[in-house]
Amino acid sequence: MNINTSLRDIFAEIPKPFQRLDAPDAQLAGISIDSRTAKPGDLFVAMQGGTTDGHRYIRSAIARGAVAVVGEKDVAEQVGDLPYIRLANVRAALTWIAAAFYRQPARHLTVIGVTGTDGKTTTGNLIYKILLAARHNAGIISTVNAVIGGKALDTGFHVTTPDAHDVQLYLAQMVERDVTHVVLETTSHAWEQHRVDACEFDIGVVTNITHEHLDQHGSYENYRAAKARLFESLARTPEKTQSSPRLAVLNYDDSSFEFLSRISKTRQISYGFGAEAQVRAAEVRHSAAGIRFTAQNADFSIPIVCNLVGAYNVSNCLAALAASIYGLGVTPEIAAQGIASLEGIPGRMERIDMGQNFFAIVDFAHTPNALKSALEAGRNMLAETTVERKQKGRLIAVFGSAGLRDKAKRKMMAEIGAELADVCILTAEDPRTESLDGILAEMAAGAESKGGRENESFWRIPDRGEAIRFAVQLARAGDVVIACGKGHEQSLCFGEKEFAWDERTAVRAALSERLGIAGTEMPYLPTQDKREAEWLTLI
Repeated sequence: MNINTSLRDIFAEIPKPFQRLDAPDAQLAGISIDSRTAKPGDLFVAMQGGTTDGHRYIRSAIARGAVAVVGEKDVAEQVGDLPYIRLANVRAALTWIAAAFYRQPARHLTVIGVTGTDGKTTTGNLIYKILLAARHNAGIISTVNAVIGGKALDTGFHVTTPDAHDVQLYLAQMVERDVTHVVLETTSHAWEQHRVDACEFDIGVVTNITHEHLDQHGSYENYRAAKARLFESLARTPEKTQSSPRLAVLNYDDSSFEFLSRISKTRQISYGFGAEAQVRAAEVRHSAAGIRFTAQNADFSIPIVCNLVGAYNVSNCLAALAASIYGLGVTPEIAAQGIASLEGIPGRMERIDMGQNFFAIVDFAHTPNALKSALEAGRNMLAETTVERKQKGRLIAVFGSAGLRDKAKRKMMAEIGAELADVCILTAEDPRTESLDGILAEMAAGAESKGGRENESFWRIPDRGEAIRFAVQLARAGDVVIACGKGHEQSLCFGEKEFAWDERTAVRAALSERLGIAGTEMPYLPTQDKREAEWLTLI
C-alpha cells in the first residue's frame, strides 16, 4: 500500500511524552527498524535490543535511502543533516509512530485481543470462525496464520505478536480491504515491549495465566501484570464510528480471575465449568473426533459440537462464545455454527494418519500447563480406544524444554510427563547455546522424582528425529503417540543457528519407515551425526 506522511504530522499527533510539535516537515514513505530492509523514503527507528543496537546501523539505513531517524542516543555524526528526533524510550514510541503513519487503522476496526499462556491461537481462531459465520468481514493475526480480507499471509512468525510497525501495517491493510473486525493475539512480551499499545482494543479475552516466561518477567506477578495491560487498555480506547463494545472476558476457573476482575474497569463476562461462571459448560463428552457439550447461560442453552479434542478446548470454546455473544452481538446459534466450522489448527492436537493402527499427534504444548492438558486429552483418547479394542493402550509422549528460557519448567514438565504418560522420551527443543545434555539431565531428575525409571518408563534421546522415530517404533495397536513442543513451528535452534524443522514432516517420516511405505525423509538436525561437543563448535 502506498502511504506518504509527514514526519511533522506524525509527531504532532502521537501522545505525550513522545509528541514533538517542532518536528521537521520530511515526507516519509515507510518505517524500518532493520537497516538491512530500509528503503528510500523510510523513517529509520533505531532501538537498543537484547543482542544488538540499532544505533550502530544508522549509516547503513541512510545509505539505503532512509530520510529521517528516531533514536535514543547522541548520533549527530552518523545522521549528518538528516532530521533526527531523540526520545527517551523509542520502543514505547514506535507503536504510536506507526499508528499515526498508517492513519490510526485501529479506529476503523473492532479489535478483539486474546491473551493467555496457552490457548490463544485456538481461541482466536474460534472467534474468527464465529465472525465469519455471522457474515462479518473479519481478519486475524495469530501465531499460525494471518488473514486479511480473506487472503492468508505467509507471515513466518516465530513469535505470536509481530513488531509494532508490522501490526499497524496489517491493520491498515485490513482497513483498505474493508475488514470490520480483527482478532489479534497478544503476548506478555508484546505488552512489555509496547508492540500493541496503539491497537485500541474493544474486547479483551484471557485464556489462562500459568507458569511461563518467568526468565524474562522475573516473577509470576510481573508476568500476570504484563498480560493485564490488555484489560487496563480497554478503558482508554476512544469511541469509534463502528461497533465499539467494551468487554473483558475472564476465565473464572483460572487463578488470574480475581486479579483481572479487579483491574478491569469495563463490562465483564466470566466463563468456566463451575456454576459461578456466567457462561458454563455442561454435559461434556469427549471422543477422538472432538468434543460435545451444552453451553449455558441465563439467556441461552445450546449444544456445541467442536472438532478439537481436550477439556481445555471446552474452555477455549466458552471464551469464544462469551466474547462473540456478549461482546459482538452474535446469536448463540450462529456462534455454535462458527465453532463447528473450525476443522483444526496446524500443530494443535493435529492427528497424522498414514494408516497406522495407533494415534500419532503433533501439539504445540511447551509449557507445564499445556503439556498437562495435552496429555490429559491423550488419556481421554486412550479411554475411548480401550473400550473399542478391549485392551489397554499406552500414552507415549515426546517432548523437551527450551534452552535460555525459564529453567524451572524443565523439571515441572518432566514430572507431569512421568505422572500422565506411560512412556516419556525426553529430547531437544531449541537448546540454543545451552548444553542439551544438561537440559535433559534436569528433566531426567524431574521424571525420576515422580517414580520414572530411565530406559523403562522414560528415555533421553537428544536427536528429536530419532526420539520421534523411537516413539513410533515403540507404539502398539491402540496407543497414542504425541510429540509436544514444536507444533506448527518451522525450525529448531542449536547454538545460534535455526535449522529447518517441521514436526509433522518428522512424524510422517517416522510413520512411513514403520509402515514400510514411501514417504518423506526425516528432516536434518545437527544432533543426527555429531556429538554435542562437536556440533556446538560448528554452529
